[in-house]
Amino acid sequence: MARNNTNLLEAQLHYDASDIQVLEGLEAVRRRPGMYIGSTDVRGLHHLVYEVVDNSVDEALAGFADRITITIHPDHSVTVTDNGRGIPVDIHEETNKSALEVVMTTLHAGGKFGGDGYKVASGLHGVGVSAVNALSEWCVVEVRREGYLWRQRYERGTPVTPVEKIGDTVGSGTTTTFMPDIEIFEKLDYHYDTLAQRFREMAFLTRGLTITFIDERGEGREMSFYFEGGIMSFVSHLTRDRDVLHDKPFYVEREIEGTLVEAALQWTDSYTESIYAFANNINTIEGGTHLTGFRSAITRSINDYARKQNLLKESDPNLSGEDVREGLTGVLSVKLADPQFESQTKIKLGNAEVRFQVESVVADALAQWLEENPR
Repeated sequence: MARNNTNLLEAQLHYDASDIQVLEGLEAVRRRPGMYIGSTDVRGLHHLVYEVVDNSVDEALAGFADRITITIHPDHSVTVTDNGRGIPVDIHEETNKSALEVVMTTLHAGGKFGGDGYKVASGLHGVGVSAVNALSEWCVVEVRREGYLWRQRYERGTPVTPVEKIGDTVGSGTTTTFMPDIEIFEKLDYHYDTLAQRFREMAFLTRGLTITFIDERGEGREMSFYFEGGIMSFVSHLTRDRDVLHDKPFYVEREIEGTLVEAALQWTDSYTESIYAFANNINTIEGGTHLTGFRSAITRSINDYARKQNLLKESDPNLSGEDVREGLTGVLSVKLADPQFESQTKIKLGNAEVRFQVESVVADALAQWLEENPR
């Protein structure tokens, strides 16, 4: 005990500036990967894929892309290709480096922090592709832009080639191929069905976008997702094996104070509630302010309607949220310029104003729908 106290005293006496460690560049990501991708198991491995695909989806949300292809190769590397504008390759004034290199090697760098690059984006924190780069054994990015093909290669986040003009090309877009680092991840074992479900959700949430998912491992598999009906198609997909209580889902889409609110609902004979909430196409599995507003709007609208129709007497208590949402299948999607997620893994939305925006839009539309569909 005395020795431990002595060691503690010595540590206190000798704690000075030399003990402060500064991690340069992407070293912090490699040292503490969980802070950026949540974990180093299969969920973290999948998160790498999602981060790159999110960037391509952002191009689609901005109206510049309508095709994304994701390929898992036999060696476990992954390629994501889109037909968007292509990451800029010209010189970034502040760093005197190619914008491509800045985006791929610098945390909190990208076209989503002001300016007119993106009105809505899912890659809020600006660490997405640079974190993927840092946690990859190698990464190659090819950009098709303004008639030329450009390429740069990185190893564990460090550029090993300059941004090179490879030749002429047709069209535009970005292709990113990365090999997750086996020094970081427990094993490189992608779950096809888990990834496919996420890509299906992305296609439901982005009308006009085609997502193709190819797995070259083993016997090989390929799926394409395209849904013209958006989240109404999503709800119909979720209720396909259930008995629905009304034929056509409730649907509303409206912009309020710069936030686009889109929601679809359908009640079934199930006893369970099944609600999916998204913010800028990110599946916020822990909910957040948008989901709180959504649930509140449903509960309030049903109770108001029940009292107006004398289904609830004046002396009766209100129906609880659990009661009105029994058997409910719903999808909520909000798109906003400045989403505040509670972590880099983006599983919970924190914007306080969104709660009231969602509640207002859904409550107004649902009240009207209930009047027009009295059942």
